[in-house]
Order: sequence, then structure tokens, then C-alpha cells
Amino acid sequence: MKESTSKSMMLINSIWNEKETFKLIPISDNCPYAECIYDPDSSVFVIISKIKKTTLHMLPQLDDYGQRITGTKGAKQSRHKMEVFQEYYIDNVGDMENVIDIFAKNSDSFDYGKYITEKDVVAEVK
Repeated sequence: MKESTSKSMMLINSIWNEKETFKLIPISDNCPYAECIYDPDSSVFVIISKIKKTTLHMLPQLDDYGQRITGTKGAKQSRHKMEVFQEYYIDNVGDMENVIDIFAKNSDSFDYGKYITEKDVVAEVK
């Protein structure tokens, strides 16, 4: 029988872009996410899963000394395949709270609401 993934994370205080916030970190191997973090600047809850996907990214071309190669139109770039973790973005406060209640072992004792700004909640009501 498969072990439940609920309550497999813990809420902690954190810093993001020099602002106080909260994040969830995994506390068991069966947790489906690498981490979750609330971005106070954009009012978005970011979930980073353990599922990997391959995407294409444009990266600057470098010379033998690690310096960017520039051309007549600026820095030269080349397309590279990169393996990255799947990300999910939640901007609805109610949905954020649902995810936190399902996955955070300490959701009843950690005051994550102090990081969610009043404008986020007001925007939900309108």
C-alpha cells in the first residue's frame, strides 16, 4: 500500500528577495515536492515538484575564459536543453491555504497568514 503524501512538509520562516516570507520543506521521502515558497513581491505561492522536465533555454555563449562572446547585435546566445523541476504557481489565497493545510504538518501552529499581505486577501474578495 502506498504511503500518504499528506503532512509530508513543514512550514518555516525564510527570506526571499530580502523580504521575510515562509516556505515549506519536505520532512519525508514520500513528499512529492522539493520545496514551496511564498513570494511576497508577486503574491504568488510557488510549488517546486520533484518531477523533472526538459526545456529549451537561451544561454550566453562563452569563450575559453568564461567571458561572454559579443557580436554586432550584442551578446551571442545559443539554445540548450536543460532538465528542470516542474513548477506550479498559485495566486489564489484560498488555494494556497488548502495546499498548506494538506501538506504542512505544522499548519495549525505556524502563522503563515502574517506573510500574506492584506491586498492579496482584498483582491480575492473583489
